Parts: sequence; C-alpha cells; structure tokens
Amino acid sequence: MSLRSLSTIVFLVVFVSYAAAEDIKLQANGESQWYRGNMHTHSLWSDGDDYPEMIAAWYKEHGYSFNVFTDHNVLLRGERWIDVEKNKGGKVAFDKLTAKFDSEWVQTRTKDERLQVRLKNFDQIFDRLAIPQKFLLIQGEEITDGYKNMPVHMCVTNTTELLPPLHGESIVEVMQQNINAAISRRERTGEKSLVHLNHPNFHYAITAEQLMQVIGENFFEVYNGHPTVNDSGDDTHPSTSRMWDIINTWRLAKLDLPLMYGLATDDGHAYHRTKPGDGAQPGRGWVMVLAKTLTPDALVTALEAGQFYSSSGVSLTRVAVTDGRLSVTVAADADTDYRIDFIGTRKGFDDTTVPAVDDQEKAKRHSLRYSSDVGMVLQSTTGSSGVYQFTGDELYVRAIVTSSRLHSNPSELGDFQQAWIQPVVPNTP
Repeated sequence: MSLRSLSTIVFLVVFVSYAAAEDIKLQANGESQWYRGNMHTHSLWSDGDDYPEMIAAWYKEHGYSFNVFTDHNVLLRGERWIDVEKNKGGKVAFDKLTAKFDSEWVQTRTKDERLQVRLKNFDQIFDRLAIPQKFLLIQGEEITDGYKNMPVHMCVTNTTELLPPLHGESIVEVMQQNINAAISRRERTGEKSLVHLNHPNFHYAITAEQLMQVIGENFFEVYNGHPTVNDSGDDTHPSTSRMWDIINTWRLAKLDLPLMYGLATDDGHAYHRTKPGDGAQPGRGWVMVLAKTLTPDALVTALEAGQFYSSSGVSLTRVAVTDGRLSVTVAADADTDYRIDFIGTRKGFDDTTVPAVDDQEKAKRHSLRYSSDVGMVLQSTTGSSGVYQFTGDELYVRAIVTSSRLHSNPSELGDFQQAWIQPVVPNTP
C-alpha cells in the first residue's frame, strides 16, 4: 500500500469516527431533505433480467430519488448487443421494453438470423430519464471477487472507471485489496466514491471477525433484498444485525477503528416476478439520505457522515442526538403499532467468545459466539417516538424500529417492515 493510499484511509477513518461522536439532527428543513435511494441494482448488462432503462423507470415511477447501477465487474459503457430471446429476461422483457419505449429508442438488428437488441449505456439512460433535483441515476459497479469458493462482493457508488477484482490469499486480503484500490482511485481522481460490503451471509462467506478488521470499509449491507443471502442467519451463523453489533463492539473496543454503518438494498435481479418472496425483486430495502442537494457527491458525503437511515418500509421524520439523548420519531401510519429498540454494548462488557461449532475446521467458516453483553437491548419503547438517555458507559447505541405491518414483498416471508438507525458514539464525558 502506498503512503498516499494509507493517508487517505486514515483520513476516512478519522472522518467517520468524529462524525459519529458529534451531535446529530436528522430532519428535513429548508436546507436539507430526505432522498430515497437504492444502492445495489443489476440489469441485463450482467445477471439481471431486465433492460437498464426499464429498471430506472421502475424506481422513478415508485417514488425513489436515486438509483445506483451496480452490475458485476462492468460499467454501462460502450456498445453491447444481446439476443432478444437468449437472455435472462427473454421475450417477456423485450415486449415490455418495446411497449414502454418508442421504436427510435429501441435499436435492433438481425445477426446470424437472430434478432438482437442494443443495450443502452449509462449516459443514454441518464439523459432520457434523470430529472435535476428529482431523480438521479448513478454509475456504480459490483466488484465481484472471491477466495476459493467463497464470494466476496463489494458495491461501488459513483465511479466512472472500472475497478477490476484484485483477489488475495484470504477473505480479509481480498476485501482489503479492493478497498485500497478504490480509495487510491478516489484520491487520484477526486471523484467521491463509496464502497460497501455486500451480503456477508451469502454462502456464509464472510465472518464478523473477518469484516471487522478491514481498514477503510465503513459500510455493509445489514439488509439485502435477495432471498438467498441469509440475512437472518441460522443456528450456527449470526444474522447480519447480530454481526453489526459484534463488528462495532470489537472495532471500538479492541481494534481502534471507526463505526461501521448498515445499508438496506434491493440487490435487484428479478423484475418480472410478482409473487411475494419470489426472486430478488425491487422495492424491498432502501436508504433515506438527508442531503442538501441531489448529486452523487452530496449523497456520498451525507452517507459518510451517517446522515441517513435504512428501511424496508418504516419512514422516520427525525433522528437526533442532542443533550445526551438519542431520539427517534416515526412517520406513523394509521392502525400501525411500532416498537423502537435501542441497542448497544456497554464498556466493560463480557468479551468471552466460543466457537459456533465443535469441528475445528468448520469453525473457521463461522463467526464466533459472543456473550449477551454484545449488542444488548438497552431499552424498548412502544409508540411512534422514543428517547434513550445515554448513561455514559455505552460504546455505541443504535436503534431499530419494527412495525406491526408485514412487508408486502419480503425477501424472507414473515418479515415486518423496519427501519435501521445508524450507530452513534455517545458524546458524554
């Protein structure tokens, strides 16, 4: 790693750490407003089953402020033609495309007696569908890497250069190598890019212990809308929510690293299915970012400052850290109940760990088991608002709001609508 790259990493670590410790007031006002966005999207440029302009139109028509295209190891650049029928969307996707867009937009040709259609690139889609300060499209990428048979995927928001997977001799090295490259590129170009770790429980590839030690990685997906990524974990693997607490406890108490923030994303692949829980459909998870303007740089700046919450259906009007308290206010729906859980780890916690399984080799692929002191529920409040008074002995505090209303199209059947408030370090003596 170069000294310049190391200096950038140190800057990002310090920036996030100090931002988390300051007073926070997240509420729309004359200067800032909430922007709803999805940061993980796949199209026919990689393994999604729909055309990128159709996907962009879906998010635009469903009230989103921005969407990030993150196809696998590719940017929506250059010229690409695909067979109309021999792709994941097939004739169904093509028929929907031609019904929505005119013949001048949809370019086709016949090659080797097969009908082909040209995929639109990012600039063309942006010019057609983006609306200044109302709907923004952002070029991104999913760096699709791995170690042995374990997938390691990381999404980049806001990049005009492809970041190829760099590999490594371990899961941790793969993550660190790709993070270093992204940070170096950001420093070189001045383009504000944000990298986040995707679905750590996908194939149960990444443990809490591996993710917690990566320098410069300050974001991961606490909720991913793909039904195969195991957000809830199982008997021997922690949920992503549990991993979040393990990671932040050890980063703050043991590793001298900043907080890690949690994103909710769609990871959309399946745009033609309607049955709840069937495939990676859009509209399952998103971020609500409080920013002064709808631009890629402003959104990344706000995200890095923790000025956002993540959601699978619950909306908030205000999150504040003032006067030694964390307060949360829900934009309540009629005939809906809410529970607000304030979660954290106290200083002096029991740091005992044990393997998750008895087999020593298999145990290496599992996160350890931690004491109940790690990520404990500090307080539960029912109703549309809640206030937690810091006692001064918390390492961090976060909150999660759970609605009595079921998610209308969940990744896991039986999920309730939720909102995840980012962790903060209490600003107490």
